[in-house]
Amino acid sequence: MTDKLLEIKDLSLDLMSTRGIVYALDGVCLDIAPGEIHGLVGESGCGKSMTSKSIMGLQNPARSRMRGEIIFEGKDLLKLSKKEMNKIRGREISMIFQDPMTSLNPLMTVGRQIEECFLTHEKCSKAKAREQTLEILAKAGIEPPKKRIDQYPHELSGGLQQRVMIAMAIACRPKLLIADEPTTALDVTIQAQILELLKNLSRDMNMAILLITHNFGIVAEVCDRVSVMYAGRVVETADTRTIFKNAAHPYSQALIDSIPRAGSEEEYLPTIPGSPPQLFARNEGCPFRDRCPKRFAACDRTPGTVWCQDVPGHTAACHLISQEGPEVTKNA
Repeated sequence: MTDKLLEIKDLSLDLMSTRGIVYALDGVCLDIAPGEIHGLVGESGCGKSMTSKSIMGLQNPARSRMRGEIIFEGKDLLKLSKKEMNKIRGREISMIFQDPMTSLNPLMTVGRQIEECFLTHEKCSKAKAREQTLEILAKAGIEPPKKRIDQYPHELSGGLQQRVMIAMAIACRPKLLIADEPTTALDVTIQAQILELLKNLSRDMNMAILLITHNFGIVAEVCDRVSVMYAGRVVETADTRTIFKNAAHPYSQALIDSIPRAGSEEEYLPTIPGSPPQLFARNEGCPFRDRCPKRFAACDRTPGTVWCQDVPGHTAACHLISQEGPEVTKNA
């Protein structure tokens, strides 16, 4: 997995609001290899969903301003026309949204909603689209497909609704699937089944997955690599094992320390004090400095630069590290 299917370079996103400009993303750098499951982790409001919507081209151009590059198979998605992006969205890059109840059309059968994918992107007959829909329902673990294809969303459980969303997303065999917290509304048992399904689909279809979550337990379960976001920036990227064994950024360390552990003798669960910064003004220094126990003078002046660690592919943006390692180019 050395080639880059997707490469985000210095992506910034400003959103216009009634309270002023929101600096939602600030210099995001990220890359994903073919067939890789890449976790994107962070607290609510850190920019995970904004990153995914930017990749999909779902930002309102009248209310947003983007800079940087989103390179997918050698093409900068930010430079494509609306017509060109429509050919990629749903076919080459697809997305599973958080809540299937608000994403599925309650007035259409689930089969008809999936058939639209084939009719739109493959220009096939209705009979062929229905045949392919039955196949994709079975692939997503929806049994019996001949019964489910004519049911409406409200007739299905939450787990089956999410499987329908997955079936719709993988219908055209995309090269990249963005899963935005796909198990948030599901119980633990169904969550495990959905995660196992995503792992199997990634392996069987050689499909890369950008898995957005706030749950490090999910990251440990399915991800090959992980990027940690804070206040619109990627502050650390590494393979999953390295993040858990040797997280370099204080924020990554704090997130991992706050995971409940069976058999722990700690009386209280560790938490991160304070709240994330408001994004109505650009951070001159490190955005995590007000919550960081290791803060020192340099943190108030400039954001941490991205630095190399001992493990290849491990980068972290922190002044503490910069005093010990060589500076590297972002996304090195």
